[in-house]
Amino acid sequence: MVSHLVNTIRNVVGITGNVIALFLFLSPVPTFIRIWKKGSVEQFSPVPYLATLINCIVWVIYGLPMVHPNSILVITINAAGTTIEVVFLTLFLIFCHDKKKRLKVLLIIMVELIFMAALATLTLTVLHTTQRRSIIVGIIAILFNVMMYAAPLSVMKLVITTKSVEYMPFFLSLASFANGVAWTTYAFLPFDPFIAVPNGVGTIFSLAQLLLYATYYKSTKRIIAARKEAKMEMHLSLSEVAVANGDVDPKKTAGATP
Repeated sequence: MVSHLVNTIRNVVGITGNVIALFLFLSPVPTFIRIWKKGSVEQFSPVPYLATLINCIVWVIYGLPMVHPNSILVITINAAGTTIEVVFLTLFLIFCHDKKKRLKVLLIIMVELIFMAALATLTLTVLHTTQRRSIIVGIIAILFNVMMYAAPLSVMKLVITTKSVEYMPFFLSLASFANGVAWTTYAFLPFDPFIAVPNGVGTIFSLAQLLLYATYYKSTKRIIAARKEAKMEMHLSLSEVAVANGDVDPKKTAGATP
């Protein structure tokens, strides 16, 4: 009776974790809408998407019946995450105008795919029990899961230096925190150290990002407002110079000035 109740709770928490994880994977959508509109990746980093891609692939391998049985919820969400990250990275490559940066991203993707193919092949051919397969793939999954949660921390230096969270997406940090809490809970029903450890660490990393966001939120608003004001002043100055030089009709300039 108790074990049945625990299993039911585990399934409910697992489904909830799937929904939250889906929001986590989709949280960069506003960022990519901005990239699409501006036609440039600007200062956005590809690191979170590269880390999430390899993380999702390794968890798909971990959830396979011949590796870790009864882990269908792990497979479904990470297969969806893999697809979403492929789309994001494709868009990043399209709108990245720095050839060196684009080549670097492509090389990292190739290395990730080669590594995952080698891992899957060796796991299924060299290791002959699900227990051994679970341990080896689980340890590797822990490393990449922690990397995924820590990836947005790569932007923290930029945030602290500029006192602006403009390029540290809030929804990504928030979704990471919620995802970490959900899967940490799932890992204790029953206890699965390979899920508990990285998601517990990830919860802490995500909380640190949210605290940083709260710290620099107001200064970010001031910086963006000052930037807009400076652009308007520059526009007015250029218009005045053009009028003074007789290059522009004053009436047209006045009409064009907001």
